[in-house]
Amino acid sequence: MAATGSKSVLFVCLGNICRSPIAEAVFRKLATDSGVVDQWVIDSAATSDWNTGSSPDTRGLACLRKHGIETSHRARQVTKDDFMSFSYILCMDDSNLSDLNRKAKSVKNSTAKIELLGSYDPQNELIIKDPYYGDDKDFEKVYEQCLRCCRAFLEKNA
Repeated sequence: MAATGSKSVLFVCLGNICRSPIAEAVFRKLATDSGVVDQWVIDSAATSDWNTGSSPDTRGLACLRKHGIETSHRARQVTKDDFMSFSYILCMDDSNLSDLNRKAKSVKNSTAKIELLGSYDPQNELIIKDPYYGDDKDFEKVYEQCLRCCRAFLEKNA
């Protein structure tokens, strides 16, 4: 996971198989297209351990593929080290946010800035809803939200 740059972002959702791998893949593509991907450490993780080792949801992968994006991510749970090694931890909803803030309190040297990814949305849609129980349209909405938010986050941290 070594990158030459000092910038780092971890995208987090409940299971790390729907929203956060989409955000990670979208951000990686934007950073690659902007020629700055080597300045970033980019990853995603879950607040839960339910899906550890799993590939992203097939509907999420299909949605990404439709937009020319591939990912080989495997789900993992947030670790204590993440709070010290990542500059930003960007999550999808209030439940993720409270889980992360609670976990951060148990890490002595937590330096990560924990925020909602949606706080970067120019359309002010703060919450990125879990599409797991939805359909392809819900995954597409997650993609669109992630694209807007990741673009704004990258511009702010260029």
